[in-house]
Parts: sequence; C-alpha cells; structure tokens
Amino acid sequence: MELALVIAVVVVALFFDYTNGFHDAANAIATSISTRALTPRVALVLAAVMNFVGALLGQKVAHTVSDVINPPSGVNGLVVILAGLLGAIVWNLTTWYFGLPSSSTHSLIGGLVGAAIASGSLVHWPTVWDKVVIPMIASPLVGFALAFLVMLTIMWIFRHRNQHRVNRGFRGAQTVSAAALALGHGLQDAQKTMGVIFLALTTAGYYLTPDGEPQSQLPLWVIIGAASAISLGTYSGGWRIMRTLGRRIIHLDPARGFSAESVGASVLYTTAYLWQAPVSTTHIITSAIMGAGATKRFSAVRWGVARSIVFAWVLTFPMAGLVAAACYGVLNAIIG
Repeated sequence: MELALVIAVVVVALFFDYTNGFHDAANAIATSISTRALTPRVALVLAAVMNFVGALLGQKVAHTVSDVINPPSGVNGLVVILAGLLGAIVWNLTTWYFGLPSSSTHSLIGGLVGAAIASGSLVHWPTVWDKVVIPMIASPLVGFALAFLVMLTIMWIFRHRNQHRVNRGFRGAQTVSAAALALGHGLQDAQKTMGVIFLALTTAGYYLTPDGEPQSQLPLWVIIGAASAISLGTYSGGWRIMRTLGRRIIHLDPARGFSAESVGASVLYTTAYLWQAPVSTTHIITSAIMGAGATKRFSAVRWGVARSIVFAWVLTFPMAGLVAAACYGVLNAIIG
C-alpha cells in the first residue's frame, strides 16, 4: 500500500506540474503574443524550452515547499500529501475554466496546509508566513511599482524618437524578456512540484540521511521529471488565461510588454535565489502588466477585470485548502 501511494503521489504531482504549465503558460508569453512580438506557436516553444532550463537551475524553493508541513510517516502522511495535491489541481482547473489567472503556487501551498489541518498534522506556520504570505502580498505590489517606474523611464528616454522604430525595437527585445520570464517561471514553479515529490519520498522513508533527516540534494530523476512535466504543460498552452493577461486587462504596446516581462523576471529570480520564497508567477506578471499599462493613464487599465483577478487570488489559498481537506476525508475513509 505504501509503495502504491508513493507512486500515486508522484504521478499526481507530475500531473499538477503539467496543469501548472498550461495554467501558467500565459504568464511568460501573453504579452509577447498580444504585441505581436512572437507568434503563438513560437512563443509556446520558447516558453516550454526556457521552463525546462529554468527548472534545472536551483533547489532552494523546492526545499522551502517540502518544509511547509510535517506529515506523519508512512501511509497516513502520503494520504495528506495526495489530498493536498488534489485540492490544488481542482482549484487550478476551476480557475483555468473561468479564465482567471490565479496562483498555482498558492493552490499548492493552500492544498497542503488544508490537508495537514484536516489530518491534525503539523503546519510550519513561520515558514508559511515568512515564505508564502508576506511574499504573496509584497511581490504584486513590487511588480506593479517597478513596472510603472521602468515604463516611465523608457517613455522619458525615447520621448523624442520615432514611435514606429521604437515599437519595432521593443518587439525584438520582447523575445529576450519573454525568455527570461519563462526561465524564471521554470525556476520557481517546477521546483514546487519537486519539493512535494521529495516530501512524499522522505515521508515514505526514502532519501534520508543516517540521522533520519532529508538529504540536501534532490534526486536527479525528480528534477528531470518535474522539468519535463511543466514544459509539456506549457507547450499545450493556456489560451483562456492568455486572453485575460494579453488583452482583457489592457492592450499593451511592445515597450510596456517588455517592461512587464523584464520586471516579472527580475522579481522571480530575486525571490528564488535570495529569499527561497515560492512566489506566484501569475501575481507578479499580472501586477506588472497593470503597472506598465497604468503609465498610459490609470483609466486605461480595466480595473473591473483586475478586481476579478484579485478576488480569485484572495480565494485561492483557502479554497484549495478546503477542497484538499475534503479530499483527505474521502481518501482517509477509503484507505483508512
């Protein structure tokens, strides 16, 4: 039973990683497609490749995710992790269906916390607060402000240049900024799945040191598996959310698209390497799009759409937790 549950958790985790890819594919490429800097198919290939590469560049976020909860060892602990994953997947698919760019990160963390609470497992609340809640609030604010300032700087630098030539130049630059953002997405989001798989393996007694502590390095097959799953998901595309990010919030020109993508990538790298915080790629790029777009005029941003997105953000953590808690109840009754 324990081995079967380990396999089930790994499969479900990789499926979550796949849904993360197509749910968040729009993060890296929606603005480039909207500004016609890249065609949809080229943009998807670029995003898929850079997602894979980004997933290979670090493990710090993975270790943070694996430290969010402390499930009991053995079968019951694996049920907790499986329930957390199912809660995250259900909420991801729900928000994808309605075209809302919610956070796969907070779906996953919310699911794990919800399942842990339902089972009476230990939740490391300082980690949740320091690495999840504070970055969840701060990163969109930083993304909005930085994108606003970067775009103002660009407007001032190029204020006397030919607008047509400026747009053509930034369309080319968006290839680089979109690739950088996709790399940051792989660096952040694929690691979260790695962390969950590693948590399941250590819960089942694998990859422990002689002292019974988790090993410091993740197995190579876990890294490659997570990188491949998120890349395949990204290539399959997330057209519903792409439309929301690319056009419904605001119709971006190439310079504003470049500003949003560059700021988003910078925030992702900083939080991954300096704070080891599993931040939401969705939150960051969406707020950066709003910040860059607001330099036209604040009324140019469709704040009604923005409110709907923020509402989905607020709901994500508790709703994924509630679904995960219900899943734990069902799984615990079946597996016992």
